[in-house]
Amino acid sequence: MNMIEVKNLNFDYPGKRVLHDVSFGIAEGSVTALVGPNGAGKTTLLRCLVALDRPHSGEIFVGGIDVTENPRAVHRQIGYLSDFFGLFNDLTVRQCLTYMCWSQQVDVKNAAERVDVKNAAERVQIKNVAQHVEKIAREVMIDNMLERKAGVLSRGYRQRLGIGLALVHDPALIILDEPASGMDPEARIQLSQLMRALRARGKTMIVSSHILNELEDYCTDMLIIRDGRVAGHVLLSDHTQKTQRIITISLRGGAAVHADKLSAQKGLTVERLEGDAALCRFDGDEVAQQALLAALLAAGLPIYNFASEQHSLQDAYMRATETEAPISGGQGA
Repeated sequence: MNMIEVKNLNFDYPGKRVLHDVSFGIAEGSVTALVGPNGAGKTTLLRCLVALDRPHSGEIFVGGIDVTENPRAVHRQIGYLSDFFGLFNDLTVRQCLTYMCWSQQVDVKNAAERVDVKNAAERVQIKNVAQHVEKIAREVMIDNMLERKAGVLSRGYRQRLGIGLALVHDPALIILDEPASGMDPEARIQLSQLMRALRARGKTMIVSSHILNELEDYCTDMLIIRDGRVAGHVLLSDHTQKTQRIITISLRGGAAVHADKLSAQKGLTVERLEGDAALCRFDGDEVAQQALLAALLAAGLPIYNFASEQHSLQDAYMRATETEAPISGGQGA
């Protein structure tokens, strides 16, 4: 089942079309990397998905709801962090998160850590809301800053707070535009851990980033936007299974001595020889690799290292776009 369905979407700025007949589906529970060059239309697409911009034509459905016809209902399902966002600088982190709880009318009837402050036993309710705020703060690694004002936070901590604000109402769909912007290396690792945890809870996510290796740990698929068009939608598991594997084979005495025996193996192509190492391409899955290694050893090759490289998100991106036309210039979107 798809959480998002986009059909023939077009969007115009004055005098310029930014999105051209965009169509795709996002499966429920998937984590989609939205990638593409600057000016490709990624941010505009996200703003259309969250009902902040109205497309010129086309259809968008989120959770079966028409975004154009019922934007408020869609907002209740979505947690959104834009690339550039504002905070209430004079409020503390705790106050910002608490305010967002009330603004989102967080439903707490069936969850012990959440509460509707308008119900009876108000003091208990306020305590429970505070507990929920602290829980969210821990999830986004900002619980040590709860009493700091938002206006004095560094860029990285502002990003963490922004993500927390997007999560307070437990949305089914989470859309993050450059969430790691301004974060230090440790915070980026913690963000990846959070993304994996949200994925394990069944959340559907779209994460836009220019840094592909940050998305590799948790993304299930990749949607590529170029010049306002869908250039590819790659299921990463399919990419790993269907493309050639890169295998490094190290042999005592030097790889060149054994090049002929390597090349004689079915499905194995020797790309480069460097000292003891032979860099090869191989058509086959893990079972086929195991059979290949057994065959090489049976042939008497003195192998002391056999390593298969995992395909990276960057590799998937390059394969999906290598037949595309050159990218035109552009800014923004």
